[in-house]
Amino acid sequence: MIKKIKKLSYLHRIDYCLNPTAKRLCEIISTKASNLCVSADLSDTDALLTLADQIGPEICLLKTHVDILTNFDMHFITKLKDLAEKHAFLIFEDRKFADIGNTVKQQYKGGLFRIADWADITNAHTVPGPGIIQGLRTVGLSRQRGLLLLAQMSTQGSLAQGAYTQASLAMANDNLDFVIGFIAQKQLTDNPGLLHLTPGVKFLHSSGDGLGQQYISPEQAIIENGTDIIIVGRGIYQAKDPQAEAMRYRKSSWKAYNTCC
Repeated sequence: MIKKIKKLSYLHRIDYCLNPTAKRLCEIISTKASNLCVSADLSDTDALLTLADQIGPEICLLKTHVDILTNFDMHFITKLKDLAEKHAFLIFEDRKFADIGNTVKQQYKGGLFRIADWADITNAHTVPGPGIIQGLRTVGLSRQRGLLLLAQMSTQGSLAQGAYTQASLAMANDNLDFVIGFIAQKQLTDNPGLLHLTPGVKFLHSSGDGLGQQYISPEQAIIENGTDIIIVGRGIYQAKDPQAEAMRYRKSSWKAYNTCC
């Protein structure tokens, strides 16, 4: 049985993080009293920047999907980085790399998006094996970036479970200078230097989206499942007042985390 790690504050967890980005994230979480990540799944850059400016004070992370943007350019990235500095949040590009090491190395550092130049954090499936981590590591480590491994997913029927999840945990333990944690539905390890981020979080007036997504509440994610950071998408960016709703999620998730301390 995994020993809960919530008795440690985020300031104390900094000492256990081997990756600079993980340390920065823990510091931001502690300073802003926010363990909220917002998934900004918008297709227009101006709309995304407006959202980021609105909710920036409430979040520790902004999660992007730049490949769904219809008008992406590096000028947008400059503006996004300015907002990240203004509001003190990190940028997490949800790229979900899933290829051999040599391919992901090129995808990470080059192409249209040049993700390694601006994303503090990205993530990867572990299906290809540890070579995918090594490929990304050759690009990201020198830039002091961090990598999350997709150990579990929030969709119905996901194959990311059992032996797959355990193998992901083992790969993380072998790369603690670059891997900062997991996308997971529950706490997987008692190592306080590894962070758990849980997607599919929403105040429970809906059990799903009809496309396989399954929702849990902030309290379920943090108190029952032992996660660290909640990821909220449509529950915030589709709200009438995204800033107010982000504040509501931030307060709820922060209270839940401190309930476990």
